Amino acid sequence: MSGGFARIGEWAEFKMVNASGTLGFTAENVLVEGRMYTDPDAIRAIVNIQKGDPLFALNPAEAKDMLEKLSWVKSAEVQRRLPDTLYIELEERQPLALWQRNKRVSLIDREGKILTEQKLKRFKDLVIVTGKAAETEAENLIKHLNAEPTIRARTEAAAFISERRWDVKLKDGKTIRLPEDDIGFALHRLAKLDEEEGILDRAILSIDLRQRDRISVQTSPNSVENYKASYTKKDGAI
Repeated sequence: MSGGFARIGEWAEFKMVNASGTLGFTAENVLVEGRMYTDPDAIRAIVNIQKGDPLFALNPAEAKDMLEKLSWVKSAEVQRRLPDTLYIELEERQPLALWQRNKRVSLIDREGKILTEQKLKRFKDLVIVTGKAAETEAENLIKHLNAEPTIRARTEAAAFISERRWDVKLKDGKTIRLPEDDIGFALHRLAKLDEEEGILDRAILSIDLRQRDRISVQTSPNSVENYKASYTKKDGAI
């Protein structure tokens, strides 16, 4: 009996879909909003509807579920807009950083979700993060780097050390050693010092910000600058 009722239901649905087409409810337009990165071919494959097909041939709930399985799609809405339009609205995940591990590079979002490993050239300006748990901790670092544009513009990569803190690698090879806590405060001190003394343009190898009241620098072995290896300033002076 249950099988018979199922077949009757399928037959009724088939007749309804065909009837809707004869009444003029056919797909003439497919409108997609919010797509920047999602592969359009993947969307077309999921929707699988051609111009002139009955608009009711598509199940919006099923299409929504399938769209949300795409790596770029955070959420989706699918609607039939009678008489002839299929409307799709996407909320895409936003690229945050490039995550490198085991010689593989992936584009990740703020939650550490892998978005793609293909065609990464257009994301070359994003920070490359490495280290265990780097993919889930990157959001906090990137947020504080973005708050200091002069430092962010110089940043190339960052390594998460012992699952506790970050070493930031600048494009010119300098290393900035950040503390476990108060990343924002440490980077702000460095940005202010760079504004006042141009420390990021000096011939140094690394800048250590792990102590709250001290900034230590390692000078280049070949540098002839008379620059102290470390110095202390009162809180608020830097």
